[in-house]
Amino acid sequence: MTSKSDSSRRPAFLILGAPGSGKGTQGKILGHIPRFFHCACGDVFRSLDTRTALGQRFVHYSSRGELVPDELTIDLWKAQLDNLCNTHSYKPDVDFLVLDGIPRNVRQAEILERYIEVHQVFHLSCPNRDELARRMRKRALKDNRMDDASDIVIDQRIATYEAETKPILEFYPADRITTIDATQPPVKVLSDIIRCITALPIFVEMSKTIV
Repeated sequence: MTSKSDSSRRPAFLILGAPGSGKGTQGKILGHIPRFFHCACGDVFRSLDTRTALGQRFVHYSSRGELVPDELTIDLWKAQLDNLCNTHSYKPDVDFLVLDGIPRNVRQAEILERYIEVHQVFHLSCPNRDELARRMRKRALKDNRMDDASDIVIDQRIATYEAETKPILEFYPADRITTIDATQPPVKVLSDIIRCITALPIFVEMSKTIV
């Protein structure tokens, strides 16, 4: 269960969905709208400075092909966010964080509660697993990642989501979950997300701030 509201925690929205549901696409689009800042888990790792102490801890696991512990993952995320604040790329007093790919499991969601207040979780639902597989295969071929187009890899990624990530929906209160049909055209999915966000009291309140 989530903790009580704390003004020091940064306002955020989560985009949650199985691989191929379009969460990265929606996150990137929202990130181009003023007052929204998109932060994907992959971006954190790609921008990591491996010369730092945190970076060396990451290398310790990644060089062995091991999973990065949840606490370290959030530490890396927090360090990256602090850097973005220092360069004024991200302004926590006026920007909403839009997260996708993080948290990856309930434990990460629990740790993130120290730093963010999640005002809404957008669950991009696509029960048709054949459609998810088709999208993932198409993306893998487009990005020239042939290994990711195999049925075995696709099935593993969907199974991992079902076992580890989807339970996050049980962590947050039901009134903070908005389920959206991910099989719609992307522009319709975006419209549904924006319609929900603009009706939230926190959005109405923060939109009054003049920058």
